Amino acid sequence: MAEPVVRIPDAKVALSTASVYPESTATAFEIAARLGYDGVEVMVWTDPVSQDVEALRRLSDYHQVPILAVHAPCLLITQRVWSTDPWVKLQRAQAAAERLGASTVVVHPPFRWQRQYAKDFVSGIWRMADETDVRFAVENMYPWRYKDREMLAYAPEWDVTKDDYRHFTVDLSHTATARTDALAMIDRMGDRLGHVHLADGKGSAKDEHLVPGRGTQPCAELLERLALTGFDGHVVIEVNTRRAMSAAEREADLAEALAFTRLHLASAAGRPSRPAERAPRP
Repeated sequence: MAEPVVRIPDAKVALSTASVYPESTATAFEIAARLGYDGVEVMVWTDPVSQDVEALRRLSDYHQVPILAVHAPCLLITQRVWSTDPWVKLQRAQAAAERLGASTVVVHPPFRWQRQYAKDFVSGIWRMADETDVRFAVENMYPWRYKDREMLAYAPEWDVTKDDYRHFTVDLSHTATARTDALAMIDRMGDRLGHVHLADGKGSAKDEHLVPGRGTQPCAELLERLALTGFDGHVVIEVNTRRAMSAAEREADLAEALAFTRLHLASAAGRPSRPAERAPRP
């Protein structure tokens, strides 16, 4: 039997609802359906629809677009969304994911001023992960910079590979802002890499979230590596389209990002794969 020319991995390509900001969560579902994304990741933020599980279910059913992941409200602008208690936020994100059929909750490491939360974060994430089939995928962040000054805003670490988590999210806009080697980071994550936020960046102090291929990050190389290693998590397009001059321009950017991702997830059949390694938990 002839070998297939192209092998497509099981990874699904989703659209983050944050990618249509300042448009609504509902708009993200419309665009995802129209462009042919495999699903969406819901960024829980100040849009009331993003916080309403039943409204999200109706959108998913209407557009026939599954919700693959829920991003917990852990941004500065969402400090009061779903409670001011960060553990309550994660509990609600888990419950939403379970009710919506999403496999992953994305969470950022705590801010340094959330001292008790930061102190208990690693063990608390393990405890929550042990209680559900939903993956808690902790996302890499970056130092905050202003001129020549650098502030470590996240604890225990912005580089989440320095701590022990069951699953990771890698964000390539964040690796650009951190000025760290993205491929080396995913090597450290090994088979604990469960989720990808695909975007690009040029190393600015700002978190740029450019369309993949418009910055300096190894977006294509990352996708090809995922294909070769049989990655079965989700690849989520999380880009900034705030500067789009029209709805058509925004949609064109999101179509370009989807095409880029699907192209580079296709790998030549028969190329040897290098299995990722998982360091034992101490």
